[in-house]
Amino acid sequence: MPFNLPATSDAFQQGNAVIQPPLLFSGTSNRDLADEIAKKMQTRIGNALVDRFKNDECRIEIRENVRGAEVFVLQSLCRTPWGGSVNDAVMELLLMIDALRRASAHRITAVIPYYGYAKQDKKTKGREPISAKLLANMLETAGAERIVTLDLHAAQIQGFFDVPVDNLMAAPHMCNHLRNEKLFGERVVVVSPDAGGVPRAEFFAKRLKSSLAVIIKRRPEPDVSEVTHIVGDVEGKVAVVVDDMISTGGTLAKAAEALIKRGATKVVTCATHGLFAGDAVRVLNDSAIERVIVTNSVPHTEVELGAKFKILSIAQILADAIKRITANRSVSELFAREDDAPPQQQSLQPTLELPELTSAR
Repeated sequence: MPFNLPATSDAFQQGNAVIQPPLLFSGTSNRDLADEIAKKMQTRIGNALVDRFKNDECRIEIRENVRGAEVFVLQSLCRTPWGGSVNDAVMELLLMIDALRRASAHRITAVIPYYGYAKQDKKTKGREPISAKLLANMLETAGAERIVTLDLHAAQIQGFFDVPVDNLMAAPHMCNHLRNEKLFGERVVVVSPDAGGVPRAEFFAKRLKSSLAVIIKRRPEPDVSEVTHIVGDVEGKVAVVVDDMISTGGTLAKAAEALIKRGATKVVTCATHGLFAGDAVRVLNDSAIERVIVTNSVPHTEVELGAKFKILSIAQILADAIKRITANRSVSELFAREDDAPPQQQSLQPTLELPELTSAR
């Protein structure tokens, strides 16, 4: 189905020049989020045709004047609700950026709630691509002059770009939700599912005023993990496992089983991006996890996923960031608090003292 919205003229005259207000365009991967952002910004989504030719090539047409305008293009790089692949979402974004550049937009910002290919940020063996870097090159070549994204799998992906990158955080929003659910304080232990996620877990533990634990695992093959040890005291506590994304769900299911065996009273998981690849929804529903909390960076509905799942909206975070970029104001102020530092600014060494390794088995 083509994404074709009616145009309304928001341009205004200043002297002999026509000044355009910021414009928001969207691909097809996450239209509902784009609509929600536009509503919070009290604006509209730009008039564009996003469709397919009969030979399955992507068809893009910008159907309003964007000359001299500040333009934001929203597209999550994930499977689309109409059945398109991650690569379809990538091509839509690239072609929309190219079309806007050729239409003389003043500045084009790619708003990418979920940055696909992020896990392919390094070579793990010989003769492999670094796909996250290649995607960054493609976005810049197409004409993106700024990137806004959310919780990159690895913060160093920002260095793949030669244009400004705003890596926003969903953690404060998720912490507020957990506090509203009374999940904070000494009765809660925040758990990192791997050593690399310790800075993220520390951020949650600080905000929730809770203790910290870490799961040590190994990956015998891609998308398969095995829990080997748990560092930290989880007995008699509610375990809140935090991660940046949920793919197959196997890691979290095994982590929950290990935590329950170690004495945790219940397990709640929080992740920014709910990819739910393959049988992930079934795996999570059959697991010991009581609640799965994700954001709408990837399009899903709670009815589609089941009663165990809770979806939080990131529309306000993105809307505030877009407003600040347009006004040339600091974006990092959105997350700054005197008693907290963003995860990427923290040391990789945990500030909480942890006991020595204990077997999870």
